[in-house]
Amino acid sequence: LDSALQNDQAAMAKLKTDIRRILSNKNASDAELRKAREMITQLTDKSKQYEARIAELEQENAVLTGENKVLTIERDSTVERNIALKKAGSVLAAANIRMDPIHKRRNGKEKETSKAKKVDVLRITFDIVENRIAESGTKQVYLRITGPDGAVLYTPSNASGVMTTANGDQVKYSVLKNIMLTQNMPVKDVVVDWQQDGNYGKGKYNIEIFNEGYKVGSGSVDLR
Repeated sequence: LDSALQNDQAAMAKLKTDIRRILSNKNASDAELRKAREMITQLTDKSKQYEARIAELEQENAVLTGENKVLTIERDSTVERNIALKKAGSVLAAANIRMDPIHKRRNGKEKETSKAKKVDVLRITFDIVENRIAESGTKQVYLRITGPDGAVLYTPSNASGVMTTANGDQVKYSVLKNIMLTQNMPVKDVVVDWQQDGNYGKGKYNIEIFNEGYKVGSGSVDLR
């Protein structure tokens, strides 16, 4: 409560007491009665000032309440923006992406090959760039491989599935890879093998890497 109102209340209470004291005195003199009338006038004026001050404070309070609502909305909006920025900043980035066609010999040795009919495995290797915002822990990275015909290589038995992009779209992915991340530390040479039941056709194979619904890297390889 405004301290001025408290002072006004005390002053008006004293005036009321003094007025009652004079008016209750049957033997009050003319001078005392004139003083009582003056005090009544003062009390009336102070009452009007008091009411005006109350109205002013109520208006100020309404303004402050409105400003507080605006500040609350701005605060919530800022919090949401900060959360969104943190989420965007915590998206991992992939680098040094390569896709190597591998031929597995009978003796167990592996050899890179560019001939489609000899390919047994498409080996994707990449690094995860250090991230100062993403918290340490297991992170999911989705790999989406498309063949020469543009179709996604998709085999449920090989951990294929459907993911949701940052735009809310549902798209197929070829394989999911869990990566153990340490904050502010890169992850080197993440290896993911894609092996399908049928033969690989000739042409260009593309790899897209996603994290948190965002495309964070891509690469390709040609088979002849």
